[in-house]
Amino acid sequence: MTSPAAAPTIAPTIAVVGAGISGLAAAHRLRTLLGDAARIVVCERAARTGGVLHTVDLGGVAVDVGAEAFLARRPEVPALLAELGLTGRVVHPTRAAASIRAGARTGPLPTGTLLGVPTRAAHLGDVLSAEGLAAVAAEPGLPLDWEVGGDVALGGLLRARFGPEIADRVADPLLGGVYAGRVDALGLRATIPALAAALDAGAPSVTEAASGITGPATAGPVFGALDGGYDVLLDALTAAAHPELRLDTTVRLLERTGTGWRLTLGPVPEPEHLDVDAVLLAVPAPAVRRLLADGVPAAAAAAGRIELASSVVVALAYRAADTAALPATSGVLVAADEPLSIKAATHTSVKWGHLAPATTDGLVRLRASLGRFGEAETLQVDDAALVAMVRADLATLHGITAAPAAVHVQRWGGGLPQYAVGHVDTVAAIEAAVAAHPGLAVAGSALHGVGVPACVGTARAAAERIVAALASTDHVSRR
Repeated sequence: MTSPAAAPTIAPTIAVVGAGISGLAAAHRLRTLLGDAARIVVCERAARTGGVLHTVDLGGVAVDVGAEAFLARRPEVPALLAELGLTGRVVHPTRAAASIRAGARTGPLPTGTLLGVPTRAAHLGDVLSAEGLAAVAAEPGLPLDWEVGGDVALGGLLRARFGPEIADRVADPLLGGVYAGRVDALGLRATIPALAAALDAGAPSVTEAASGITGPATAGPVFGALDGGYDVLLDALTAAAHPELRLDTTVRLLERTGTGWRLTLGPVPEPEHLDVDAVLLAVPAPAVRRLLADGVPAAAAAAGRIELASSVVVALAYRAADTAALPATSGVLVAADEPLSIKAATHTSVKWGHLAPATTDGLVRLRASLGRFGEAETLQVDDAALVAMVRADLATLHGITAAPAAVHVQRWGGGLPQYAVGHVDTVAAIEAAVAAHPGLAVAGSALHGVGVPACVGTARAAAERIVAALASTDHVSRR
């Protein structure tokens, strides 16, 4: 990324809408570039910061009930943690392997796939039937009809090339945890861009395309987390950015003025107006659509094409004696065709050494996730029913029948954007339309990835575009 333009000489006022990780990372970058004189106002409709990052007290121990880890081999989060002096708080998973529930049995997670897409080195015997294995073996010999630059549903491609089992038993559970979506609705070009690029380059089959893609060369652990949970990062970002933080504040309207932007805040009977030099939107796609409907209709229309999925995380703490049958694995993914309610269970106390019973209070902690795109009705039950569903599945999977010592139910209504077919073009349309309005930028999980590193990357880039726009014009501070 190129260096941002020099900061404007007159201290500006900037509004950041949204106080999730994207909004806070953007506010921090703005503060770093603009200095203490700038007025940075962060508006958040919820009563807390963090968005879908949330750390709770589960039986006396801090546990994340949103995203629990970040890709440590991407540079964005390690660099941000270094800036904040938090490198020493980073922890990494244990060496425990993951498992998968498929064909009514639990076995090792297959190796040799690219997010569920088989390579020549794939080992799938533990999850596929003889018929499924034969379909995978036959794929390289099938004629390939691929449109260069095109996009297709990943599930449809896998079913056509490898048969239904590879989609339902491998790719769907792997990607369902990332997007809370069905593999049949996810676009290939946005979810596995390297595979689309390999097909564009002339790979003769999907197997060959996946086989030619190498993983990152960077050594070290793949994933990282924070001792104390993501709240540690959120608090540090807030302290370093020291914005004017407006929680419980809904931005109802965004309008262009002669010299900047006007935000209408608060309830309809008692509106409040905030005039600023620039606006950075770090909110879900439906909010982008609503706020830009009048001023940037092309961006609003594109944002309206991005749908959201809802999910639930149920975190539980058990006495160690009640989890004697728990396997020493990091967790279990559940195939889409299994008769279970959950889509995955993380064995938190096994996966993360700093949360092991011997390190904490002797309790074993687990977390289960439920809900995929199109399944909102299955989540429209009370917390007790959700806990009962999870406990029934844990009894089936691991023989755990005792009552937990502590439980937390975290609902994520519309928490994850769906990267459908054509998502790359949709995002390009949003960004092109917004770029035509200096002093306006967008960031967040709806753009270039749902993980924390991608969100931080879009946030920092958006903040740098704002600073460049301010530096190129004669903005007058509204303070």
